[in-house]
Amino acid sequence: MQESILIIEDDADIAESLHYNFKREGFRTSIAESGEKGLRIALDEKTTPSLIILDLMLPGMSGMELCRRLRRETMTEKTPVIMLTAKAAETDKIAGLDTGADDYIVKPFSVKEVIARVRAVLRRSEKEASPKYEDARIKVDFEDIRLSCDGESVKLTRKEFALLEHLIKNLGRVATRQQLLDNVWGYSYFGDTRTLDVHIRRLRQKMAECGGSIETVVGVGYRFTGYK
Repeated sequence: MQESILIIEDDADIAESLHYNFKREGFRTSIAESGEKGLRIALDEKTTPSLIILDLMLPGMSGMELCRRLRRETMTEKTPVIMLTAKAAETDKIAGLDTGADDYIVKPFSVKEVIARVRAVLRRSEKEASPKYEDARIKVDFEDIRLSCDGESVKLTRKEFALLEHLIKNLGRVATRQQLLDNVWGYSYFGDTRTLDVHIRRLRQKMAECGGSIETVVGVGYRFTGYK
């Protein structure tokens, strides 16, 4: 099935360039020059995209506001979103990821890089739908809540397994501390973020030699890399 890309971008030159290059790579594309139009296309059952390219500086509804709205809607809550923006500060990137974006690309950018990022995000999205994960050293069955490292079973608490599941289903992507707290402890959690760090430390210890698959991204959060 041909995958579709929704480009929400008010700069006509950028939108057309992306549209042309995505078509060359075999994607179906549609363009929206405003957040409101982009939302209508995204929520239309006939045009729901496989992935959304989202500019942050849009007329009317901002990219951040639109991303929050997309994550609240059942139809688009899991649709991958890649943000495009001229804002390069670390705080802006963290804000974008916390809002629910899957990736963040700073303008000016290489079209080839955007296409490569799109393919990577779509691959991750396909893996997230799988009830199992397996690489050269780690095997996880999400339905049966089982983990093994180098063939040895590893016993985890529910919270530890939930943390690992969230990290694996975001393979290669940074999960911020707030995202992990929201998804594992719930949106009503207002405790100390050190609780998360303690659980990550215990998870790594229990995974022993496989614990190195969980990287610390200083000042942001954690990332699962797995083993090839």
